[in-house]
Amino acid sequence: MSLDRPVSPNPYDLLPQVPSFTVTSDDVTDGRPLKDDQVAAKGDTSPQLSWSGAPQGTKSYTVTCFDPDAPTPSGFWHWVLVDLPAECTSLPAGIGSEAADLPGNAFMCRNDVGTKAFTGAAPPEGDQVHRYFFVVHAVTEDSLGVDSDASPAVVSFNLAFKTAGRAILQGTYQH
Repeated sequence: MSLDRPVSPNPYDLLPQVPSFTVTSDDVTDGRPLKDDQVAAKGDTSPQLSWSGAPQGTKSYTVTCFDPDAPTPSGFWHWVLVDLPAECTSLPAGIGSEAADLPGNAFMCRNDVGTKAFTGAAPPEGDQVHRYFFVVHAVTEDSLGVDSDASPAVVSFNLAFKTAGRAILQGTYQH
């Protein structure tokens, strides 16, 4: 069975426009396949991320990983890390584990697997190439105003009104 579907648009192009800034990674190369470390069955490790150039007035950050190409109408959320302090401008590889010691008052919300952690790429076998959007959202408030039981959709809804800027790094994967 083939799950070929038209490629969906970049989901962040559908949101209100905000300034962009820079995000880089030792583990993810923009537009290129993810390393085994970021794949569910092989490593399940959140990538190292660093960012710079966030808009003035940024008070915190939210980091997410989203796959808009999952065979669901709502895509698939792999990671939701909320309330990183404004002075935090990098994350080491592996900080997305459930037992991670996060900076400041940061916490992870449940992803679409149901864990409060990063879960790696896991598209259905034989499906099209999936895109994984690692996004650093510069937030205008010290706290996004959600708790760790918030769904990724609720986090995204709050981000729609509190995002000062957005930095995007996109990896790909096909099983």
